[in-house]
Amino acid sequence: MIVEIEEVSSCEALPLLSLNHVSLLVRDVWNSVRFYEDVLGFCLVKRPSSFNFHGAWLYNYGVGIHLLENKGMEDYDAINEPRPINPKDNHISFQSSDVVVVKRRLEEKGMRYATALVEEEGIKVDQVFFHDPDGYMIEICNCHNLPILPISSSCSLKPHNYYNKMIATNYGCGFMENEMLENLSMNMLNFSF
Repeated sequence: MIVEIEEVSSCEALPLLSLNHVSLLVRDVWNSVRFYEDVLGFCLVKRPSSFNFHGAWLYNYGVGIHLLENKGMEDYDAINEPRPINPKDNHISFQSSDVVVVKRRLEEKGMRYATALVEEEGIKVDQVFFHDPDGYMIEICNCHNLPILPISSSCSLKPHNYYNKMIATNYGCGFMENEMLENLSMNMLNFSF
């Protein structure tokens, strides 16, 4: 059997707009919903009624979190002590305008966390790492301090300063909608008739 692999040139980027959602398997949906609402400020939103499995959808900051209950996960977790917090582990990262407030909030809730500092050419990025109830790593950072610089000249990435746009649009209210409209407008201008 011959398998052909079609290579896509870096010039042919997909028409992607943004990250839509992250889907996570959880032991207890409502325990995880409370965590994502209370600690991270997500809001519970309606999910399609045609789903025949237990779960929940949450949304905020232009991204969704989809929780899928899988009670069988307990079978894989033989260790009862907390997992070590390892910044090099798989994780979901959120940008924050004030990492100090994040750390204070975690301390108020009695949550364990680890911090790291990234420095590049005089620019500093503060990182805070912690786990959700199912052991998924969460990072909160001020990563927007680092510029996004394409390495390849063939990369069609148009660097934006998203953080300043968020501040200009009232700390993210309507940010994603504004960004999507701006991208749509630019794409419409690029159509050739």
